[in-house]
Amino acid sequence: MNFLGRQSNNLSVGIVGLANIGKSTFFQNITHSKLGNPANYPFATIEPAHAIIQIHNDILTKLKQIYNSQKITPSTLTVIDIAGLTKGASDGKGLGNKFLNDIKLVDGLFHLVRAFKDDNITHLETNVDPIRDMGLVQDELILKDLNIIESIINNNNKKLTTISKNNQFNLKSELQYELKFFDTLQDHLYNGQKISNYKYNKWTQEEINILNKYNFLTSKPSLILLNVNPEVFLSGKYSELKGIQEWRDQFAPHDRIMLFSNEFESGNKDDSKSVLPKIIQEMKSMLQLINFYTCGPLEVRQWNIRNGTTAHEAAGVIHTDLQSTFINAEITKIHDLINTINESKKKPLTHKVGKDYIMQDDDIVYFKATKGKN
Repeated sequence: MNFLGRQSNNLSVGIVGLANIGKSTFFQNITHSKLGNPANYPFATIEPAHAIIQIHNDILTKLKQIYNSQKITPSTLTVIDIAGLTKGASDGKGLGNKFLNDIKLVDGLFHLVRAFKDDNITHLETNVDPIRDMGLVQDELILKDLNIIESIINNNNKKLTTISKNNQFNLKSELQYELKFFDTLQDHLYNGQKISNYKYNKWTQEEINILNKYNFLTSKPSLILLNVNPEVFLSGKYSELKGIQEWRDQFAPHDRIMLFSNEFESGNKDDSKSVLPKIIQEMKSMLQLINFYTCGPLEVRQWNIRNGTTAHEAAGVIHTDLQSTFINAEITKIHDLINTINESKKKPLTHKVGKDYIMQDDDIVYFKATKGKN
């Protein structure tokens, strides 16, 4: 796997943006909870709120019918409402260091941007300017990463002095490689570019191992959410979108952009008009998450795994014992199964695979293991 981030199936997404732009309201809308603290003043949120959301999937209902299962269990995603940033957060302003450290703990970012005008809602920068606001947030994340890299370089130089005296040549070579790599990344960040832009998904495994040790803020996938008024959202036409896309193409080319409306979602009673499920699916894609299913009379369950996960590793998502006693797996392609049922055909639908099989999106899996654990 040549992408950054944890290989865990239990990934989390943080909501980031300037203070007082509707992050807590968005958190409540997307999690269907009353957590968070939506208020019309900066820093209403200090401690991050957490909620686990189920990822809607119509396939589960179909599988429940096919396997005559008692229940369905969708996969989940953890969403965290992180307090708002201010200009100078990387220097500690507005409790900035605490908020930036909260961002380090998540795997992906919902970058919320205010794109509507309302004189009754305070804006920290006095007026609404989405491009300026996106730049402010990204600059603070970049400055924090530069601080982290500066600290790493200083520590590595101290270590080099020590290991050179002790003739630890292997460790010396590793540290020198890391220093050279971070020198290059520093130049990239100084140009206003995020770490994720540097090589995107063309990193070497050695570079990935280095970056994942430090959990940089700008290495995380980011979905830009433009919070517009309900009329703009329903029309899908936002006059400033072209300029925002041009900024994105220059400074964050791998970020994705979506329109949404907190005001609309807060009062919406028609799920078919909500964009929130699409937002969740878009982030799932950016996190390189795919599905597999386990099916039986008791339960049909959907599991998240990172793209590129092997069958052996997927077994460990269910239980570590299943991974340690893994024999093989039987794979059924969901579309083959549904087509066979629709065409009333009887033919073998499963094939056995070994531990090195790379799991595919929407595989139905039956794991076989020793000691009766399957």
